Parts: sequence; structure tokens; C-alpha cells
Amino acid sequence: MNLLTRRALVGALAGAALLVTAMPHAAAQTVDELKKKGSINIGLLVDFPPYGTVDASNNPDGYDADVARLLGKDWGIKVNLVPVTGPNRIPFLLTNKVDLLVASLAVTPERAKQVQFSRPYSAATIVLYAPKKLGIKSAADLKGLRVAVARASTQDTALTAIAPAGTEIRRFDDDASAMQALLSGQVDAIGCSTTVAAQIAKRAGDGYENKFILKQQFMAVAMRQNQPELLKAVNEFVARNIANGELNTLYRKWLQTDLPALPAD
Repeated sequence: MNLLTRRALVGALAGAALLVTAMPHAAAQTVDELKKKGSINIGLLVDFPPYGTVDASNNPDGYDADVARLLGKDWGIKVNLVPVTGPNRIPFLLTNKVDLLVASLAVTPERAKQVQFSRPYSAATIVLYAPKKLGIKSAADLKGLRVAVARASTQDTALTAIAPAGTEIRRFDDDASAMQALLSGQVDAIGCSTTVAAQIAKRAGDGYENKFILKQQFMAVAMRQNQPELLKAVNEFVARNIANGELNTLYRKWLQTDLPALPAD
């Protein structure tokens, strides 16, 4: 082995050692460990009202925030609400910046390869929303149109799967940016939840409508893989608060309708 090769090998090993050293420490695996720590960090969206938003003091609020607070009350520990975005919420969890995600994260097979999901605690209907004047009845009618979605969202995945060749899918950092693109005429349509569609209608009147359903999605609490005790505790929390009506009360508070029937797993 010549000198240059030896130096390159030593450098590579040193880099690997630094990488291992820099990796975050393992986060709490059980509720008892979280109680011993005295708090839990829960990631949630703040750009997806009414599920995730901010109050007048710019603090996290919404249905997900209330669910996270209810969980903390149920477990008797302090809850630190950590704002995340659609694209970074799973990376925040996997790098131990948060212990759990209560972040309107839809359950999908792809995501289930990265994180462990609880039983669903929430639901949303994702639609293709556009001006009434556009004759859109199915995915085939999207050819040649510009459609906005929030990047890495369920609507992004659902639309990408069915959009015909010639559809221009424009991906934005969040729903608010995608909505603004529609209202300003930068795009012809948007893939979004019915709650976002309601916001558009509130701002722009009755010139828009739901064209067709992209997906009925169920949202679950997400945690890192291989945390069976934590999963059991979260599932028990969800089941208990569905049965006693607490989750329905919170859902009605924010969405003015009853919590849809949710699958048990």
C-alpha cells in the first residue's frame, strides 16, 4: 500500500468515526423512559389548518396540537410542540429531533418502511380542486394542465400516480404556497385536502369546486421503528380516546364535523 493510498484510507476511517460520533443518541423507547425524562418532543405541521396551524401568539395550534396535548395529559408528561414541514417531518423523527409525529402523516406502504405507525387517529379527503369553468371530470382531463401540490405530501403521491403524460405537476414547499399559486393563476388546479379547499373557497368565493377525489387518507402517529412498547402505549391512547369521545370532541372543534370511522389498525 503506497503512502497516498494509506493516507486516503486513514482519512476515510477518520471521517467514518466522526460520522458515528455525530449521530444523535438513541431517543426514549418507552413511556416510562419519557416520564423519567419529564417531557416528550412531538413534531407537527403548522401550515395545514385546521389540523396544524398557529394561534395569535404564533404558537402551534390546531387539531394535531390538541391531540398531542391530550396525549401528554394522558401520560402525565410535558409536551414540547416542534413545528415541522411536509418534507422534513420524517427526517426530524429519524434523527431524534422529535420523539413522535402527530403531523397529519398519512399511512402509506412507502412511509411504513421508514417509520412505525399507530392506529389512525384522524382522516382527511384529498381532492382535485379547480375553477368550475374547467371541464375536469377525471385524471385523463389533466393532460396539458398545471396542477399544484405540496411536495412529498399524500396528494403529491396520489396525483403523480394517476396524472397522464402531459400533466405539469408543480410542487411547492407547503399547502399555503400551492394555494397561492392557484389563486394567482400560476396553476390551473390543485391537489389538496377538503379543508384547504374550504380555505380557497372562503378567500375566492364560489368559483371553484371539487372535481374528483384523489384519495381518502387516514393519519396516524408515527414513531421510529422497533419501539413496540411505545407503539402499544400510543395505540391504547388512541383507542381509549376514540371510545370516550375525546378525539371526536377535538375533531368537531376544529373541523365542525364528526371524526370519520377509523380502521383499528
